Amino acid sequence: MTLISLETADRLLDELRPGLGVDVLQQIEPLGQLLATARRIVCHGVGREGLMMRALAMRLFHLGCDVHVVGDMTLPPVGAGDVFLVSAGPGDIATIATLCGIARTAGAKVVCFTAEPDGPVPQGADHVVHLPAQTMAADQGSRATSILPMGSLFEALMFLFFELVVLDLRDRLEITPMAMRANHTNLE
Repeated sequence: MTLISLETADRLLDELRPGLGVDVLQQIEPLGQLLATARRIVCHGVGREGLMMRALAMRLFHLGCDVHVVGDMTLPPVGAGDVFLVSAGPGDIATIATLCGIARTAGAKVVCFTAEPDGPVPQGADHVVHLPAQTMAADQGSRATSILPMGSLFEALMFLFFELVVLDLRDRLEITPMAMRANHTNLE
């Protein structure tokens, strides 16, 4: 049995640091402004990226936002004034591209979180958040840069970035930590 070394943990932290650099953090303010004025927010992603989008949706709910997740039975239709948040780490996911087209046609703003801003999905979005980290699109051969498998680095960066967005939005909306806690489910 091999124990993970402190050196390995330090390497992982070093891999995450560029993803939380000044260029990345500067994307939080315009995103926070957009979310603060949204009538409704809908989140979507697939695979583990989808799990990170669900985690973001939960925190947005705790902030008191009208937020939903694609696939849930209670998802209302999107339209003008709404924001559709999607994750397309590798830049090209056919199902996400299709849903983005539907949302835009209905009048919603589309925000894409991606590691590949030149991909088709981000290129069709109204707002792109570039999170520079390895995804499954670049996890093999010379493109592989992370010690983590497949898209884990991108997914970890998504979670950390989303928590910073939540902090920004909490301050912007003047929501207290206790108010957030009051929105947490009691059916656990």
